Amino acid sequence: MTTALTMAPTENTNKSLASHEFREAMSRLGASVHLLASAGPAGRIGATVSSVCSVSDDPATLLVCLNRSAKVNQIVKDNGVFCINTLIHDHTDLSNVFAGQGDLPMEERFAKGSWGTLATGSPVLESARVSFDCHIKEVTEVGTHSVLFGEVVAARLGEFAPALIYLDRNYHSV
Repeated sequence: MTTALTMAPTENTNKSLASHEFREAMSRLGASVHLLASAGPAGRIGATVSSVCSVSDDPATLLVCLNRSAKVNQIVKDNGVFCINTLIHDHTDLSNVFAGQGDLPMEERFAKGSWGTLATGSPVLESARVSFDCHIKEVTEVGTHSVLFGEVVAARLGEFAPALIYLDRNYHSV
């Protein structure tokens, strides 16, 4: 059975889909799971994110979206750097911890993994499938989120392993 989530033809077509309907629709879009980590003058912080996308290969640039109300948002902006660590199939617990499950202090969250650094000093998860070390080049505020454009200054290629995907509000391995 399918359900349409469109505006009725008589309604204003410039109005966006209701947020709860949009979230339901987006839950059906599979996405890689990543840990965003940052360290600098504002402190060391991390968060689970799925909204990561390549932008350009010259210069190497990616984007990540962070909720503007999240504590991580301002700290990452103040640090000016971040690392995107793409998770593998057995990182479900780590993903949940950095998503806030258990409400652990940040240092206890980082204690759940083995971390190093590359060029920016942002935390790089040693067991990540791939890590992208970035300097923030631009930030655009859109609705509830900040879109951070990061120029990739270093990358670490991990072992080939099944990736961790989030789809239908659950983790999957591909």
